[in-house]
Amino acid sequence: MINNKFQPLANRLRPETFSDFVGQKNIAKANSFLRLSLKKDKTPSLIFWGPPGSGKTTLAFLIAKESKSKFVELSAVSSGLKDLREVITRAQEDQRLGAKTILFIDEIHRWNKSQQDALLPHIEKGTIVLIGATTENPSFEINSALLSRVQVVVLESLEAKDIEKILNRALKETSLEIDNKLIKKIAHLADGDARQALNILEKLDNSYKKAGEKELKQILDKPQLFHDKAADNHYNLISALHKSIRGSDADASVYWLARIIEGGEDPVYVARRLLRFASEDVGLANNSALLLANNVFDACKKIGLPECKVHLAQLVIYLAKSKKSITAYQAYNNAQVEVYKSGNLSVPKHIRNAPTDLMRKLDYGKGYKYSPLEDSSDQDYLPEKLKNKKFL
Repeated sequence: MINNKFQPLANRLRPETFSDFVGQKNIAKANSFLRLSLKKDKTPSLIFWGPPGSGKTTLAFLIAKESKSKFVELSAVSSGLKDLREVITRAQEDQRLGAKTILFIDEIHRWNKSQQDALLPHIEKGTIVLIGATTENPSFEINSALLSRVQVVVLESLEAKDIEKILNRALKETSLEIDNKLIKKIAHLADGDARQALNILEKLDNSYKKAGEKELKQILDKPQLFHDKAADNHYNLISALHKSIRGSDADASVYWLARIIEGGEDPVYVARRLLRFASEDVGLANNSALLLANNVFDACKKIGLPECKVHLAQLVIYLAKSKKSITAYQAYNNAQVEVYKSGNLSVPKHIRNAPTDLMRKLDYGKGYKYSPLEDSSDQDYLPEKLKNKKFL
């Protein structure tokens, strides 16, 4: 561990060997692909994708140390092509002397296409081994050319027991007195983020000699829910809500709604998604669902948070408990496929409007049967080439 009392606790506690690393067992265990490639000194370029505080930077540091490579760290927030060129120049010089360079780029998703593309030739030549860290889905945020040259490693949020282990280890670096019950509480509040847990512990250590529930409450008003509107977790939560309603699980639906709203999502966005759901998934099985969804959408726009939470909850429960029908959704999709397949087929003349003499002379509207007054059961409405075609 790094012994610099002036550094944040999270930095001082950063492990220096894999044996001290906590969590991510599938990645860090002795027989994982990562550890085996390290033994052969053939570590590939990697993208670590995972939530905050899951160990991305620590893993990069351990790889560099175990591979005996030079470790260079850049933040995509504050660096650019100029910084990269300087790193590459030094890496080329070191490569000639037989030394390897690992370039760690934190928040690599923040680099634009040209910045990411600038990495490609140097990865291919072996000038650097790239390790990028991102909290966002690489499929959307990393260029396909770069993505094809790296291996994506997915990290999960740490389990509470892992964070408890980290906190107990960190407690030895403080003068704070707390009991195991509060350790468990902090681990829960951290929501899988080791750095956040250590920051909480450090705040307590900076303010108190002994801490309990009262002191913890003064440090934190509420847990920081991980919900980035622009990140992958945003879509995961919306998907969880959608599928829970579709599966008619009202309890799960309300839970995911609360996660989304308390995480800071715009209620109008949620209402818009539910308005779509009312037709796509409930549809003809309950036409009233669309009316309620539209009213809730209006209510969210008119009164906003926090009042509209109950409107959204009412709608979510109603949609979850409603019967479901995707007839309208499927019918439109089937018709859409046919439109692109058959092209601009002519409208049958007998169902065309004929407001002018010329149109009537061209037989527009000729033979049309007015259904309220006469039997039109044998009348066709589709183009001739699609006669008897079914979309429902």
